[in-house]
Amino acid sequence: MKTAIHMIATLLIIGAISGGLLSGISNWADPLIAMNKQKATEEAIFLVQPEGKSYEHLNAPGVEIYKVFDGSNKPIGYSLAYEGNGFQGKIRVMVGLSSDLNKIVSMEVLEQVETPGLGTKVTESHYKDQFKNLVTVPSLNWVKEGTAPKENEVIAITGATISSKAVVAIINDGMTKLRKLQQGGKL
Repeated sequence: MKTAIHMIATLLIIGAISGGLLSGISNWADPLIAMNKQKATEEAIFLVQPEGKSYEHLNAPGVEIYKVFDGSNKPIGYSLAYEGNGFQGKIRVMVGLSSDLNKIVSMEVLEQVETPGLGTKVTESHYKDQFKNLVTVPSLNWVKEGTAPKENEVIAITGATISSKAVVAIINDGMTKLRKLQQGGKL
């Protein structure tokens, strides 16, 4: 009986110390993680808007949107950070858009947990470069390899069609919300 109580007490003490250490490390690391995420977001804003020199975060419900300005403080477009479901988890993208929201300047994948070697190809330049100067009206679409894409279409990655479709769907969803904000005069 004494041995069982001693064992339980030892486990409780070890558990409490481990939990306290884990909590302390988490509290210490959280601000660093948030700061790094903010830095990555800022870099992505200008990566998808290469002519941009400054930006303003717009308080818009349901979307993370930034108005981007050139060196003379003239608005040149928007950078939209948006996420949705991929094949295995969340995919988060940053999309550079023209001022009228009708054309994509560039696109970057910020976060993804897709299948290595297949779904992760959405982060490669041969896929991302297809979004440059892509027309967003009426919406984006995807086609299978071997089909000539139209001005609003990208070629899906063979073997990773779900991930390819997910990126297109994420951008379309974000664009729908942005257009509603634009129609409501909130952009």
